[in-house]
Amino acid sequence: MPAFTPEQIERYKRHLLLDDVGAAGQRRLLDARVLIVGVGGLGSPAALYLAAAGVGRLGLVDFDRVDASNLQRQVLYTTADVGRPKVEVARERLTALNPDVEVVVHETRLEAANAREIIGAYDVVLDGTDTFPSRYLTSDVCVWEKVPLVYGSIMRFEGQVSVFDARSGPCYRCLFPEPPPPELAPNCAEAGVLGVLPGVIGTLQATEVVKLVLERGEPLIGRLMVYDALAMEFRSFKIPRDPDCAVCGGAPSITAPIDYEAFCAAQSGTVDADAVPEITAQELAGRLASDAAPLLIDVREPWEIETARIEGARTVPLGELEKRISELEEWRERPVVVHCHHGGRSRRACETLRAHGFAHVENLAGGIDAWAVQVDPTIVRY
Repeated sequence: MPAFTPEQIERYKRHLLLDDVGAAGQRRLLDARVLIVGVGGLGSPAALYLAAAGVGRLGLVDFDRVDASNLQRQVLYTTADVGRPKVEVARERLTALNPDVEVVVHETRLEAANAREIIGAYDVVLDGTDTFPSRYLTSDVCVWEKVPLVYGSIMRFEGQVSVFDARSGPCYRCLFPEPPPPELAPNCAEAGVLGVLPGVIGTLQATEVVKLVLERGEPLIGRLMVYDALAMEFRSFKIPRDPDCAVCGGAPSITAPIDYEAFCAAQSGTVDADAVPEITAQELAGRLASDAAPLLIDVREPWEIETARIEGARTVPLGELEKRISELEEWRERPVVVHCHHGGRSRRACETLRAHGFAHVENLAGGIDAWAVQVDPTIVRY
């Protein structure tokens, strides 16, 4: 093992004193290669702490420039940096913080054409993005390259953190099989975010990266941690691996990087979307309040139902629907509405019910997320 310089011993002495880090652990950090996709609200604090910890190679992927609206939460940047490329400013700051760190800049958008080449050169990936196309692409490629992904997301006053590693647990698509419709998927620029929130979530992501590099502790593999800043509350939910996942399942239907439009088409599978009648959240609210209220079936997973639910819905996870059809027999000729998170799984459930002879089945367009936006804003969006 190469000897530490006197300057390194002084810099990392608090790590060297820890039994679970020590000299061997610090050497692992100095040899590690970590990629941060998106150097914004989440990537800023994560990059600062990973550089301070002595991660030897930090890759930064971002094509954006510093904007004045970033400064409320993206702590890598100052007023004087407005207009400059984020990766350029980040490299200067991180190198000044720790000259041991090699900062590799990828001033580009992560796309299907370059994702495997970029991600394949790193040991761990930290997702600091705020768009669904980037999240799905990053997760898919991490599955194929066998690289663990440290996921984080923020919105308004809430954040989420998890670790996806398909070698030993679920991937991002196991948690969110289908993306929301664009109109129900605002980013921070549209919905707002508490300025300190990304500091909390980004630091938790950095913690998970360090644990993965050191192979210490229990990473958030198979668990989703949800943070509510207003309640100052952390909740943890188990995430099961989906054996039918389109990417990491036993018979994957997606085997190469694709763009967002292709993904949306792939998620429809063999289902003819036009053959499934849809009902809006507002229309459903009116029907549920009438004398001829339909049966509302929630086909999400138990952890999702713990997070948010529509009062009165009967819960039948999609994977259990076939074997529980008999429980719904009395509704075979009566109106049934099915919902999930955003509408993809419930559409497939509608097809299953129709195949079993249910005559009046409708899909809730946009799922419970649309219900939270259009009908009941007290429901937690996740």
